[in-house]
Amino acid sequence: MSAARLVDGGPAGFTRALERLLPLLGFTDVVNIDGPGDQGGDLLARLGGSPVALQAKWRLDPIRGSVSEGAVDEVSNAIDAYGADSGVVATNGRFTKSARNRIGAFDKVGRVVRSWDGAALTKLYRKAKDLPPQMELRPYQLEAVSSSLLALDDPDRHKALVYLATGLGKTVVAGSIVGDRLERDPKAKILVVAHGGALVDQLEKSMWPFIPKDVPTQMIGQGVHRDDLAGVTFAVLPTAHAYVERGYRPDLIVIDEVHHVGENGYYAHILEMLEDVPRLGVTATPWRGDKFDIETTFGPPVVQMSIADGIRRGYLAQVDYQLLADNIDWEFVEAASEHSYTIKDLNRRLFIPERDEAIIERMTGVWNATRSPRGMVFCQTIEHAERFAELLREHSCWRGVETIHNDMTKRERQQRLLRFRAGQIELLVSVDLLNEGIDVPDVNIIVFARVTHSRRIFIQQLGRGLRLRVGKERVTVLDCVSDLRRIAEVSAFRAQIEADQAEVLSVSRSNFEFEDQGVKALIDQWVADVGDLATANDRVQLEFPPTITDGSGVDTKGWA
Repeated sequence: MSAARLVDGGPAGFTRALERLLPLLGFTDVVNIDGPGDQGGDLLARLGGSPVALQAKWRLDPIRGSVSEGAVDEVSNAIDAYGADSGVVATNGRFTKSARNRIGAFDKVGRVVRSWDGAALTKLYRKAKDLPPQMELRPYQLEAVSSSLLALDDPDRHKALVYLATGLGKTVVAGSIVGDRLERDPKAKILVVAHGGALVDQLEKSMWPFIPKDVPTQMIGQGVHRDDLAGVTFAVLPTAHAYVERGYRPDLIVIDEVHHVGENGYYAHILEMLEDVPRLGVTATPWRGDKFDIETTFGPPVVQMSIADGIRRGYLAQVDYQLLADNIDWEFVEAASEHSYTIKDLNRRLFIPERDEAIIERMTGVWNATRSPRGMVFCQTIEHAERFAELLREHSCWRGVETIHNDMTKRERQQRLLRFRAGQIELLVSVDLLNEGIDVPDVNIIVFARVTHSRRIFIQQLGRGLRLRVGKERVTVLDCVSDLRRIAEVSAFRAQIEADQAEVLSVSRSNFEFEDQGVKALIDQWVADVGDLATANDRVQLEFPPTITDGSGVDTKGWA
């Protein structure tokens, strides 16, 4: 970013440049709300704790282009709509006399609206800090950065792989590595790639704090293209592939959510074309459905910390996990011991469907027992999410319930996330949209009203509630299970957490509750039969151990 680039970026680019500039001027909690229905505000931020609404007005001709009193009225509307204390109208052009008169009129009645024209923005840019205040890295993050830099600088290796579970700051590590590279070579070209536009958008914003203000950044993909790829380029996968094919060659490539890299496809071809370029891969969930080992492409991880490690070391919230697997047809269990069934057949015949009303009844008890509850519910389909949200709204327990899914516009999803972060919405009901790239540390209740066969998706969704914040130490998980692999996954997760916690003295510990004690014993028997049941596919056949259960599901032969 430069002073010239700040005011010459086009309408969307101008707003984005302001978004990057504000933290360098001391603003915090900057959020881009630009789009239809934005109530007259393009950016929201805080200055000294006070909320500020900003309106950005880009003009093609900054000499003749002017901003009238209408823009001042727009930001005044935004002040009311978002509960801001003041407003700013920013433009690369100039303000008309009527606009300045309107600002003066507002000032007389106590409404503060500031005006930033092109000349003022240039002065603000020069005044701005080179970087915002830097956060202090945790010990494992420092280790990840130093080990990655050593591996990337090694001419015989020039690759690094970082595994950090959700909530442990893998983007902070990647941003620190990018910042170090730019500190050593301010002219370095760096390519950051991810598989989705929303994720790439968030990556750019998350890495701004590590990139000096004079180093330009740009996002390409989803219809956005640029000729000048100086500085740091954040690219959606297919677009990155097209640029590399046409000859773009960065000095460092960073791949976020690197578990998406496969043996073939865009990623594989990009890495083949950039074989000699240092490469950094970061992910929270290294597992792939096709069993491809990304370590063959990036080498062994330089640092690895699982959710269990993060909880044990106090970097993630403790977990109260309630596995609601009390809907098992135990009569079928007895009959099934004579046959071999596939997992798909077992799931269809073994589990009695849990009614949504019963799940909500369980949620109510947890909600009322939680201080400052904020929750996420994961449903199977968009239709299920909408139906489930309607049922929740019929109860007085929840002040605000909204859905969020891919049938909505990006603007709608953004607004609902914004209201959720502000506390106006207490409960979000989603499908898979909140898996990656969403940071909402206030969440302290997670409800799985769905089943997923993907270990990676399960861990990603669980991770939405593991981030710590002031006043939050624990997250409660209600898991309405209807898949054997989920029970096996949770059983293994519980064993890992409890083994770790046995090594340390801690007052606060995670708890795992199986409502039906026969379930854990049943899984223990099957795990011995099939090996890693948690990652088994639908066609795997299982034999039930010969056993007789009583009506409660507890084995009368003593293996429960």
